[in-house]
Amino acid sequence: MIRRNPVAVFLLAAVALSLLLLATSVSEFRMPGVDRNYEPAQPIAFSHRLHAGEMEIPCLYCHSGAQRSRTAGIPPMGLCMNCHKTVSAPFVQVRAEAEAAEKEKRKPRKIVSPEIRKIYAALGLDESLKKNPSLAPAPVSWKRVHHLPDFVYFDHRPHMNAGVACQVCHGPVQAMERVRQDSTLTMGWCVGCHRQNWTAAAPGGKPLHVPTDCSRCHY
Repeated sequence: MIRRNPVAVFLLAAVALSLLLLATSVSEFRMPGVDRNYEPAQPIAFSHRLHAGEMEIPCLYCHSGAQRSRTAGIPPMGLCMNCHKTVSAPFVQVRAEAEAAEKEKRKPRKIVSPEIRKIYAALGLDESLKKNPSLAPAPVSWKRVHHLPDFVYFDHRPHMNAGVACQVCHGPVQAMERVRQDSTLTMGWCVGCHRQNWTAAAPGGKPLHVPTDCSRCHY
């Protein structure tokens, strides 16, 4: 009969448990600064799923800077007002108010959703779109989702001009209720894409020569 050493059994169990925990942690391991799946709550609950997905509003309508500058930019509230000076609440709520007003034989009241009310407040407007002295116009403190180190220079323009879709880097934003960082955005991830598309064809039919030298992103 083999005698079991309690100490040896304990050590073997500890090693097995450590290996199991290590295997689990390696699959979730992230280098410092890698924030994949970072999905912060924003001060205004803007739904890309609704605007870019269901309504099919082009990305460049709100983020026009991607074509003409280094950064895509955050649209000003004035751009939101192109639609939301008229659209102040979901259609279901507006229709319900219209039906209630018809039954009660009165004029429908303007329905303003809580999130759109925040847009008005940021512009110093009340629900009737008049200047409210008690509301000082103030920028919305959006929380940045995609971060790159200070020593990395990324320019949207060459990527846009090469026909790279926004979803390649940002993921299926049109399906996101709240935007998250879909890719790792690590150097290896970027270089892998550049190498894969070294001789890919641009929209005009000419082959692309995608750079992989260090000085293109670090200078």
